[in-house]
Amino acid sequence: MATLAELCIAAVAEAFRTDRELVGTGIGPVPRLGVGLAKLTHSPGLMMTDGEAFLVEQPVPLGPRGYDDRKPAGYLPFSRFFDSAVWSGRRHAMVTPTQVDRFGQTNLSALGGTHAQPKTQMLGARGFPGNGIYHANSMFIPAHGPRVFVAGEVDRVSSPGYNPARRIAGGNYSAIDLKRIVTNLCVMDFGGPDHAVRVVSLHPGVNFAEVDAATGFPLIDAVAGETALPTEEQLAIIASLDPHGIRHTVLAENPPAIRSAS
Repeated sequence: MATLAELCIAAVAEAFRTDRELVGTGIGPVPRLGVGLAKLTHSPGLMMTDGEAFLVEQPVPLGPRGYDDRKPAGYLPFSRFFDSAVWSGRRHAMVTPTQVDRFGQTNLSALGGTHAQPKTQMLGARGFPGNGIYHANSMFIPAHGPRVFVAGEVDRVSSPGYNPARRIAGGNYSAIDLKRIVTNLCVMDFGGPDHAVRVVSLHPGVNFAEVDAATGFPLIDAVAGETALPTEEQLAIIASLDPHGIRHTVLAENPPAIRSAS
């Protein structure tokens, strides 16, 4: 039986479905496995890196490996990555921010307090501000709850979203392109009014009321059905990309994809 993590990986792969030649960047085990699954199935034009300085034709498996197992196909050091992928819009990244609000603004910087003296200091905005305005972005949230999906705005805006209150007359916001949010409860997109977050599929055994209660802002229900379970072919590919089973450690207690009735 598929696990919930594997279902999320298959949902991430759908988020990366494309007929373009893009660099797919999945940050964290589930997003990275999802990009690899997409490349090996429906989106062969996706390019991936080895996490260092090379493009690879085949996704690099998670965990310990021989250094030469990466099979490099092109040289792409950090200094060239921006010109080749980021600033040209030829990248789709999936990240896991600490906070997300109704219009997709994210926070990776700090929680509470003041700008000069936050209650909790985190990593800082890092590449989020630039990444948010140059290329497509999606998100993976392993624990869907109101502390992540916050009421109002995020405490610090690390990357922009679609918030109409943040728009400045004459500003160019055309490159902001938020695709999907995959969580342990559902899949969401930004197809609501003013690009607000809405639910597009519920994971098996989850209902909309549960997702709504776990979200700090009002959700739009556009549910088209259940999130698709991974196929046997997809499960085999996922296992080959994660030979050490790292995916099984991402979600608490590694639950099954189909939730049992309580």
